Amino acid sequence: MQKLPKNIAKIIDELIDQYLEEDRYNRSWIIGFSGGKDSTVLLTLVWLALIKIRKDNPTEILKRQIFVVCNDTMVENPIIDEYVNNVLQTIEKAAKKQQLPITVKTTTPQIEDTFWYCVIGKGYPVPNNSFRFCTEKMKIKPTLNFITNQVAENGEAIILIGTRLDESQQRAKSIRKHGVKGHRLSKHPLNPSTYTYAPIKELMLEEIWYIINAIPSPWGFDNQILFKIYSDASADDYECPTIITSDSHRSCGQSRFGCWVCTVVKEDKSMTALIKNGMGWMKPLLEFRNKLVANRNVSKYRNKTRRNGQLAVDETGHKQGNYTIEYRIQLLRELLSIQKDIQQYRASIDLITSQELIAIQVIWYRDGNFTTTVNDIYNEVYGYDLPNNNIGLEERLLLEKSCNNSSHYLLIQELLALQKNKVLLMKKYGLQTDLEARLERYVKETET
Repeated sequence: MQKLPKNIAKIIDELIDQYLEEDRYNRSWIIGFSGGKDSTVLLTLVWLALIKIRKDNPTEILKRQIFVVCNDTMVENPIIDEYVNNVLQTIEKAAKKQQLPITVKTTTPQIEDTFWYCVIGKGYPVPNNSFRFCTEKMKIKPTLNFITNQVAENGEAIILIGTRLDESQQRAKSIRKHGVKGHRLSKHPLNPSTYTYAPIKELMLEEIWYIINAIPSPWGFDNQILFKIYSDASADDYECPTIITSDSHRSCGQSRFGCWVCTVVKEDKSMTALIKNGMGWMKPLLEFRNKLVANRNVSKYRNKTRRNGQLAVDETGHKQGNYTIEYRIQLLRELLSIQKDIQQYRASIDLITSQELIAIQVIWYRDGNFTTTVNDIYNEVYGYDLPNNNIGLEERLLLEKSCNNSSHYLLIQELLALQKNKVLLMKKYGLQTDLEARLERYVKETET
């Protein structure tokens, strides 16, 4: 292991001491991994601590299990979503190869808690500071469910968090509020059988970027990919004070990556910067997100009542209930149209899943809408019925790489939709004819 600055070496030694501390439950460590700079540094230092334990104590068995838990909100920034997926695969393979007790887990919200089910399905107005349903439903609940299950299995667990005092006054206040003086571990505010541990809380931003740029990833990933993502997503008026200086390290960012549909922030600076730095295909996403913000409180898009039947009209007659079914239909049509257009550039990107679409149809029926169905809209946009399948990002990326161009990818999706719908209807008769007719039409389309 290369010689490290004293403060970084001190954190690794502290991690080693904490890992080797005997306790009756042999409590698992849970590392919240977003793929961002801080969680990357946290996992790097934990990994280096495990390597050092094994080097210094060859007979020492690494008994404590470590879970690298990534929360996928299902509306992550597509650039980050693909990056994190690749990183997690690398972590999983490297941990197995190096025989480290590290397990990768990905959590997702339940269908009834996803962003599109809530907004397009139920008609929830998009989140703002006073109505922020997304954090609870899409982030806290899935992670707490995993933690609760882990605690039930092992008695207790320790959550390692990558928060730092240097991040913001609010973060510093939160860390100090929950911390116990003289103790590394603090009681988790929401789970009495869980503790939190913030090993990198004292690190400055310069030190975070030093670790990313100067210390090779112990799981073998290229950290320069992460550095470039931050560089491309940085606002023009901010230069990351990185210690490493070279042409390739001219700037990086303090940018935060989150959901591409986030309407809580006034402006999505990271996506705006990515578009300016060559990711022009993301522009429709930003425009759609901005439209969601602009139309949030427009009276004609809102009902007079909330979903519970409570009247929601102010003294001026302005409606403040959930979105009308007409507006929800409009949103779905626009979302699917954007998805189809983006797939011409990045075929693997799905903005909404088949399961969500089916769930949205169910809630629309419950709300009394029997005129325009989800399948009608999907057929209108794509020219074929909603596929009754959903493959993960990893499979979509493999399919994208295997296709010569995006039209091949879409053709395969359409053929799968034909096959799946026949199976669903238990009518396989005519399937071969349908497939041959579609292939023949594709050939004619490409010749013209």
